[in-house]
Amino acid sequence: MKKIIAFGASSSTTSINKQLAVYAAEQFKNATVEVLDLNDYEMPIFSMDKETANGIPELAKDFFAKLGSADLLVISFAEHNGAYSTAFKNIFDWTSRIHSKTFQEKQTLIMATSPGPRGGASVLEIAKSRFPFQGAVVKGSFSLPSFHENFDEKEGITNTDLNNELLQIVQSITL
Repeated sequence: MKKIIAFGASSSTTSINKQLAVYAAEQFKNATVEVLDLNDYEMPIFSMDKETANGIPELAKDFFAKLGSADLLVISFAEHNGAYSTAFKNIFDWTSRIHSKTFQEKQTLIMATSPGPRGGASVLEIAKSRFPFQGAVVKGSFSLPSFHENFDEKEGITNTDLNNELLQIVQSITL
């Protein structure tokens, strides 16, 4: 059975991006899903001085190993001021010091959502252009606008057109 690692790139305990990532990961058949919580990987703010003094934190190594254990990564990005959340960026920075190909040539589905009508479009564009350089094999991207109007905790994506768009992406990814 194939393994999916899914997470919302946010430290919010009520992350709408984590909800979307889990929903998307559960649409894949014949796969187990492991959901990561970025709060489990809280580290000092990355700096060269801290790396020189203390080395790479074990939590960064643990996160890197988790990514490496997956057949598919499903990541949904929170958008903070048009970019990655600080929590994700810090983990990303530390993990990239282990290997520049942070995502280890793993198939990756990248997504974003937000309460607003743009659905995290700015951060999704950043990830689409940056992740291939970091070793992600981006197989699809999806933006869910107006999360609270288009997603239900029990039903998932309630907008039929948007749900079908995501399902088409899921079906296009071979595990």
